[in-house]
Amino acid sequence: MHPKALLEACADLVAQVLKFDHPADAIVSRYFREHRSLGPRERATLAETAYAVLRRKLLFEHFAGSGSGARERRLAILGFAGPRDFLKSALSEQEKAWLDQCDAADPATLSERHRHNMPEWLVEPLKAQLGDRFWALVDALNHPAGLDLRVNTFTDKREDVQQELKLAGIAARATPYSPWGLRVDGKPALTKLDAFARGAIEVQDEGSQLLALLTDARRGQMVVDFCAGAGGKTLALGAAMRNTGRLYAFDVSAHRLDNLKPRLARSKLSNVHPAAIAHERDERIKRLAGKIDRVIVDAPCSGLGTLRRNPDLKWRQSPRLSSS
Repeated sequence: MHPKALLEACADLVAQVLKFDHPADAIVSRYFREHRSLGPRERATLAETAYAVLRRKLLFEHFAGSGSGARERRLAILGFAGPRDFLKSALSEQEKAWLDQCDAADPATLSERHRHNMPEWLVEPLKAQLGDRFWALVDALNHPAGLDLRVNTFTDKREDVQQELKLAGIAARATPYSPWGLRVDGKPALTKLDAFARGAIEVQDEGSQLLALLTDARRGQMVVDFCAGAGGKTLALGAAMRNTGRLYAFDVSAHRLDNLKPRLARSKLSNVHPAAIAHERDERIKRLAGKIDRVIVDAPCSGLGTLRRNPDLKWRQSPRLSSS
């Protein structure tokens, strides 16, 4: 795609995302469905540009005030997730000069709000909770999250999968805490890999892997994963149980559980039993009373713990919604 056309598309997507009428990932997915001619690199640039604007919204809006042209275009220029030379080939001389001025700004001279890029209602509680670590969190939230994979230890060893990825041109390093995890730079086409097709790897943040580890599910036990959703932690638990015992994946949404089916088929696990329940007093749950060895409940919440991957949440949430 020509640089000018790609920048226009980025501005269009940024404008849609900043309406905040739907989650950003849903808006990006819809945009791609409506523009099926976009290639993988173009999609990556579009998505990362939109998310960069969401992460640094206050700072970019501050800089945008000194520019000219449509607001969404200025924001897209500031957040553009591609080579600077490529971007500048789409800009006017006036825009190039303005962008150079923005790039040259000293972060130390910025106000706090332009450095943390968060709504004030969220800043004070985080400062009170984190103290001196607040700015370390800010630095992490202002950058894209890495890509973590969980190796299916029921079928494969982490070292073997790491080598397999290396041969496919994908550098992966062991996660610092989870013994199941590999961390990958960039966003490679994982679904095209044999390791993915045969269920040797699943995309899963290290934090979610650690929750499954803390559950300490063992061979032969009876385990329940409430609010299982698409089953990321369910599959991790099933592998930890070595495909023995019984593992129930419960959720009130049958639609969410439908997303577990293809993942379960790839995993080679047969000890997992997904079931949609009506509520916490469902008869299926009552029949298991006193029989369960481990229970994990990762209940739906405000989602603020996922701000690095979902930066739109800080603008779509409010103190009332986050506490309800």
